[in-house]
Amino acid sequence: MGTGVVVLAVLAVLAAGGVVGILVRAGRREAEAEKARLAEQAKAQAVRSMEAIWSMDPLKIEEYIADLCRRDGCTEVRRVGAANDLGADVIGRLPDGRKLVVQCKRYAKHRTLGSPDLQKFNGTARSEHGADVALFVASCQFTKQARAFAARHGLILVDVDLLGFWNSGTALSALLDLDIGRSGTNRKLAPDN
Repeated sequence: MGTGVVVLAVLAVLAAGGVVGILVRAGRREAEAEKARLAEQAKAQAVRSMEAIWSMDPLKIEEYIADLCRRDGCTEVRRVGAANDLGADVIGRLPDGRKLVVQCKRYAKHRTLGSPDLQKFNGTARSEHGADVALFVASCQFTKQARAFAARHGLILVDVDLLGFWNSGTALSALLDLDIGRSGTNRKLAPDN
């Protein structure tokens, strides 16, 4: 009888191990499914948030960008956009003390923004407003020519994709480090590109 009990005990341990293995694999599948579900939910939330941004009037989007700057540690932030604002909609100081001048454009997502708008902003951001960092935020994509102009003149561009990330919690400092004024690429462009 002793051998039979031992065999039954071994079989019980093996069966329990098999059940545990099945439960572990099932738990992993559930965790992966939950991870995928949360990623989809975050993506859907970002789109819904961007829908809200596209529905804002120009004044509201300027206020919203100013709020994002404050959220990310900028100080002395004020919305200054109005008629005759000389290209500045938001002015403030980055956490490291540099002066930030922001131009905001809310366009439909299917539009693109070309270099003439950037040329106007570039002409006033530093000379009129004393910007250390000139940031152009748009709710659409920038054209290739606009990105090239920004690269040559040291303008930082936040397009619709980066605005979605900023809106979803990515810090402004991370966006500045991306140097995405070259939106649509994953590398910095040399000024002569």
